[in-house]
Amino acid sequence: MTALAPACDLIHADHTQDDTIAGMAMRLMEAAPPRFHLIAHAMGGFTAFEVMRRAPERVRSLVLIASLAPNDGPAQTERRQGYIRLVEAGRFDEVVEERIPILVHPDRRGDDELLAVVRRMASDTGAETFLRQQRAIMSRLDSRPSLAAIKVPTLLIRGDGDGITTEAHQAEMLAGIAGARLEVIPDCGHLPTLERPDQTNQLLIRWLDERL
Repeated sequence: MTALAPACDLIHADHTQDDTIAGMAMRLMEAAPPRFHLIAHAMGGFTAFEVMRRAPERVRSLVLIASLAPNDGPAQTERRQGYIRLVEAGRFDEVVEERIPILVHPDRRGDDELLAVVRRMASDTGAETFLRQQRAIMSRLDSRPSLAAIKVPTLLIRGDGDGITTEAHQAEMLAGIAGARLEVIPDCGHLPTLERPDQTNQLLIRWLDERL
């Protein structure tokens, strides 16, 4: 926020109220100006794809950080259902600890300061919001068929040690979105804005400077 605020007016989408990606997208569009640059991380990318399906004319450019286009397969669905069962049993903290190894780069799993931030984010989110978000993610559309309809400038950002998105996921989006480009951040996992904030901010500032 500190890095980007001098260059643009920042509006943060509210992804805490809805249990569908469509609901999140509608809430985002209601709060956004008529035209805007859309920067999305992870689940936010799923919302961004829904925005692009519903109102592509409103988006000036698109940045997808640590995201992917397919919907969940059986393995991912079962993992999320396991999370839901743990949360409903009052064991939300266990879900947080189980997810940490796939969220941060292997070299950062002993970084107490970083892990404290991740745990605080989880605590701030809370169990009920987490459940809504998991249900939204599980029911999302496969966005691969609509990638070719994205005509705005698009930047993909991925940490090279991301435990959730893969090189193949990025290749799908690069092939599907005409003119898209990929930036890979070294020694970084699924949370580039936390793990490598300087590099991530530089990429975003350069991207916006070229378009504002």
